[in-house]
Amino acid sequence: MQKKGILIVVSGFSGAGKGTLMKKLVSEYEGYALSVSMTTRKPRENEIDGREYYFVSREKFEEVIASQGLIEYATYVENYYGTPVEYVEEELKAGKDVLLEIEIQGALKVKEKFPSALLLFVMPPNIDELKNRLKQRGTESDEIINKRLKRAGEEAAGIEAYDYIVINDDLNECVKSLHQIIAAAHLTPGRNALFIEEFRKELKQN
Repeated sequence: MQKKGILIVVSGFSGAGKGTLMKKLVSEYEGYALSVSMTTRKPRENEIDGREYYFVSREKFEEVIASQGLIEYATYVENYYGTPVEYVEEELKAGKDVLLEIEIQGALKVKEKFPSALLLFVMPPNIDELKNRLKQRGTESDEIINKRLKRAGEEAAGIEAYDYIVINDDLNECVKSLHQIIAAAHLTPGRNALFIEEFRKELKQN
């Protein structure tokens, strides 16, 4: 029986390490596909268009919105972020678990459209570590860092909407935990309705 892919939404405070976690998960385990989001923010140093994000203008982003080419989109710190629909649907059909890095507004929109989506919220071990990670990037001004911390305070109010929290303290252990959570999610009855129904039919025939 072909495994059906799960749509996995990974959110978390800016600086929690979401991107690093997902890249390591994809590199160490088979069966995952990392969806690339579209954004209007400027690329950071070493970021490549089409790898970290599709970097586009506001005009281009709004054209994609108008053509219904996004699963969801939202504004975060004065920039658009969104998830292109075509790639996600293709990978799910192929049996891949598709990872989306989306902020909390978008995550809840995805859950409305895909009730079987798995929502994971990545957190640092403490607030001091969050501040340190934001500063260590060395790519953003104090003003932007303060905006991100303020936004983290707003996001903290919505954590209960997620299925699991993942504490990103030790990177290797966190990746292992992520993989285990996703493997367990494949075994829930709701994600195996067809298999269960077929089994029931066969039981009745005996």
